[in-house]
Amino acid sequence: MENNAKVMQPKSQAPHHKIDSELDEFRKIMEVPSTFEEGFRWSALFGAIFVALLMVPGAIYMGLLAGQGIGGAAQWVTVILFIEVAKRAHRYLNKSEIFVLFYMAGALMGAATTGGLLWHQFFIQSDAAAANGITDLLPRWYAPPLTSDSYAKRSFFNVDWLPPIAMMFIGSFVGQLSHLVLGYGLFRIASDMEKLPFPMAPVGAQGIMAMAEDIESKNNKNDEDSWRWRVFAIGGALGLAFGLIYLFLPVISGALTGTAIQIFPIPFSDFTDKTGQYLPAVATGINWSFGNLISGMVMPYWGMVGSFVGLIITFVANPILYHYGLLSDWKTGDDTVVTLFKNNIDFYFSFHIGIALAIALAGFAQVFSSMAKARKARKNRTQDVAMGSWHDVPKGRGDFPAWFIILCYFLVTMTYTGLSIGLLIWHHGGWTRDIRNVLIVLIILGFVYTPLISYVTARLEGMVGQVVEVPMIREAALILSGYHGIAIWFLPLPIANYGSMTVFYRQCELTGTKFTSIWKTKLVLFPIILLATIFFMNFIWGLDRIPSVAYPYAQKMWELNAANSCVMFTATMGEYSMFEKAFNMWIIGAGTLFGVVLFSGMSMLGAPIMLTYGVVRGLGQSTPHTILPSFIGALIGQFYFKKRLKLKWRQYIPVVAAGFSCGMGLITTVGVGVTFLSKAVIKLPF
Repeated sequence: MENNAKVMQPKSQAPHHKIDSELDEFRKIMEVPSTFEEGFRWSALFGAIFVALLMVPGAIYMGLLAGQGIGGAAQWVTVILFIEVAKRAHRYLNKSEIFVLFYMAGALMGAATTGGLLWHQFFIQSDAAAANGITDLLPRWYAPPLTSDSYAKRSFFNVDWLPPIAMMFIGSFVGQLSHLVLGYGLFRIASDMEKLPFPMAPVGAQGIMAMAEDIESKNNKNDEDSWRWRVFAIGGALGLAFGLIYLFLPVISGALTGTAIQIFPIPFSDFTDKTGQYLPAVATGINWSFGNLISGMVMPYWGMVGSFVGLIITFVANPILYHYGLLSDWKTGDDTVVTLFKNNIDFYFSFHIGIALAIALAGFAQVFSSMAKARKARKNRTQDVAMGSWHDVPKGRGDFPAWFIILCYFLVTMTYTGLSIGLLIWHHGGWTRDIRNVLIVLIILGFVYTPLISYVTARLEGMVGQVVEVPMIREAALILSGYHGIAIWFLPLPIANYGSMTVFYRQCELTGTKFTSIWKTKLVLFPIILLATIFFMNFIWGLDRIPSVAYPYAQKMWELNAANSCVMFTATMGEYSMFEKAFNMWIIGAGTLFGVVLFSGMSMLGAPIMLTYGVVRGLGQSTPHTILPSFIGALIGQFYFKKRLKLKWRQYIPVVAAGFSCGMGLITTVGVGVTFLSKAVIKLPF
């Protein structure tokens, strides 16, 4: 922790809300510095080009191969490389420059691992879309019709793909702008005015401090301050060792011999077909990634316990539900993918809506209760309650005026609404009554629901590090509009939850980075991100059909994802569909009631906040593939490392996780490079 750091909020002005001991432990990891520095330099531009050319293709490939990107690895490799280059030039990067580099690389990786156009070409050709009669109804701005020769050539550089690519550019630009500016406005309200602590924000900022402390300690010849770098190196060594076995071996063996050697099955080992006779309708298996253990140590312990309890409840409940005919479609011998889909249609689609609704109600209740207590305390002029003003901001942080935020919100919402209506008019060949109804729904979503849910989420993130989402609000609004067809599901709707961005700005503040650095970086990044993503998606699609045996994760999971997507898409087709089978108001009501009762009971018993959220969330269709190893990691961290290291453990483990991600991603990126070289070689006929 920085010795010269100053807390912007004096102890006499502590927040008025209750923070349990675990959240308070996270909150104390870091403090806000007293000065802010510019982080946007030429290094950010060079870093963007480096990531775009070397890391983006690896991220896309690994997402198809193992269902996980190399986002963390790309970020840390970029940061480490540029730190070392700067040292050779007798220059040292400050915390702000490192944070901007880290953010820039993460933004590139986020754009590369969303599936994007590769998912679009798969979905229109998928069995699920064909079985539900969706293939011929997909709009042109989502994917060209199957008659396009681009599918045979496996190329996005075709005139038929211009509408989807144009939508990708427009949607990305408007989306990034709105999240940055409107998330900033909510941060000003939650942090500067309401003085909320954001207890989970320091977790994401610890790795940046590791890099900065290493530079400062070597510059000051003080090895005592470089503990974060040593811890980061330990995590990096673990990542290199495990990545060599888990991901590098399958990638390199597949590239050189055509047969991937997997010591640990990717994406997971599936035991469902063997355990079905003992645990009917229960998906069993395990994900062997060592990263799950580490993530279990990083996350709040009681949150991991809650997820595990939810898993146990699922193990008990599913056989009972199967016995009473509520999970009637499941058959002995079904694997994990089939089991999850059938259970989803029979019961968990509706039950999960009910559970999510219970969580949303609890979040709203918690926020409004906190607001009521704050008003009462201010009315009584309680001495330990402080309420800041909009103009009360740290000097030199780089803040914008309120009118700019309001103008941006209005323009973004109107752009989304106007573009959506224009696309529907193009799709249907003119104005219809359905389009009029959709316009009314879009205005309500953009100007009523979005600001409300964003503000509630910002407050809850500031208090306990949780996000509020009202389940199925988008889907319900589109269905109730009375629209017939499926084009409505692929519109750029003016609905978003900007509250989660407040945590990012808190991390930016904790590292002493001027906010203007982030906005400058985003303007430079935007074209580089999109051009690199489209180019390398086209290159990878040209190497092989997607999905195929070369990409085990995509081959195993994408058809399930497509089938689940079709459940909602068929809801507006005007005929009996999977949605009508899956949507059951009685089950939704039962899920809501059960979630509210459980949430209320645990709160009255004084259970930790993270345990309560974990258990209630776990009541959805939990699977052990990642939950079990994460829970084991949480136990190891809580009862071994934390007892030995005390509060330092909460400072150490985020840095270990950052190093692990860096090491594992770095070794697999080497393998991906070899794969690209081997498949790009032109074979001579002699």
